[in-house]
Amino acid sequence: MLAAAVASAKQAGAQAVIHCGDLIGAMTLRPLIELGLPVHVVHGNNLGDPVALWNLCAASGGLISYHGADIDLRLAGRRLFATHYPHYGRGLACTGDYDIVCCGHSHIASVVQQPTITGGMTWLVNPGSVGGLGAPASWLLADLASFDFEIRSV
Repeated sequence: MLAAAVASAKQAGAQAVIHCGDLIGAMTLRPLIELGLPVHVVHGNNLGDPVALWNLCAASGGLISYHGADIDLRLAGRRLFATHYPHYGRGLACTGDYDIVCCGHSHIASVVQQPTITGGMTWLVNPGSVGGLGAPASWLLADLASFDFEIRSV
């Protein structure tokens, strides 16, 4: 289901993927190498086999990057943060240091603007779960230039 979501994202014009955790088996990432999109991964409370994940990343030719508990990166001129846990994500969104904060864990897709301590707003997004655990299977397509977000079904 992950590969199907990433293939759909690529077809829709995505240029990178952020995986917000609970990657139980590293081998679920292997089909993504053939799709050719850079994939940024954080672990969740269901990490699985970290050695296998590390080995897969090393064998991916730089396409798959495992960041540990969180990601702080720039994509398309935007500052992004990603973590697995929504409470951690919300806290980072409140700082105003990021344009977008991505989180997972709840398996419920959502897109909200979080007020920041600087008086602005940060997008707080949760793609849901491609596995459909506890909610319909979903992923999120984001246009970073326009801040358009679309929750899509797998």
